[in-house]
Amino acid sequence: METTGTTPQHTRMAEALSAEERSARLRAALALGANPAPALLETLVERCAVEPDFFVRDMLAWALLRLPAERTLPRIRRELGSERPQARSQALHLLSKIGEEGTRAWITRDLLHDANDQVARTAWRVAAVLVPEDAEEEKEHLAGELVQELGRGGRGDRLSLSRALADLGEVVAPLLEEAAADPDPVVAAHARATERLRQDPESGFDAAVEEAERVVALGPERAAAAAAAVASVDSGRTEVQAAGAGTAVPADGADTTGPAAAPGDQEC
Repeated sequence: METTGTTPQHTRMAEALSAEERSARLRAALALGANPAPALLETLVERCAVEPDFFVRDMLAWALLRLPAERTLPRIRRELGSERPQARSQALHLLSKIGEEGTRAWITRDLLHDANDQVARTAWRVAAVLVPEDAEEEKEHLAGELVQELGRGGRGDRLSLSRALADLGEVVAPLLEEAAADPDPVVAAHARATERLRQDPESGFDAAVEEAERVVALGPERAAAAAAAVASVDSGRTEVQAAGAGTAVPADGADTTGPAAAPGDQEC
């Protein structure tokens, strides 16, 4: 671990970042965030690439963000090409936190299609965040790359991709429409779910996926008819429940429409 040019205190902090105890590593990261130490830039970057604990990594990122960006960014850029997936993912995360518009070009096609799901998810999110709002051509190019990942991975991967695509706005609409006709039902359903989520963010991703899968399986017309039938049944149930809300029905099904029996007429 590089500590050249540091003070004895910095050396102790650097050693603490590698301590076995999580609490010791967390305290050291917090201390370096509260008291920025540019001399430990290399150490902080290296620890981000291997630190197993989420909260410690978060504090390491904070410590790096407290350093001058002109020193931090060139070192972070090198990590984007690291062989370690966590190093690439953390570097992308830091780019999103620093927010320098020019760093969008650093998120290469290889990163957007990274074999590691965590790296790819982070790249999708950060690329969508960093693309300029008025850069329609760049948005279209990015959307063209992202739609190639439709259907990838599990729920978390697909939700991340859908959110990134939705953030790009209207430029994704024709691409999603085309993908919705893909012969792969998983890709088609994901495209439809993404468009629904884009149009109605409050609908929820799981509900959007369920509807999209139904449309892909049945076709638009049959899916609409099925949804209408379910709605009709639900409406009928509601009416029946409302009509019978004030009527008490005996457990044994006895007729209660006639005059009430006198006390002496009741069976024991």
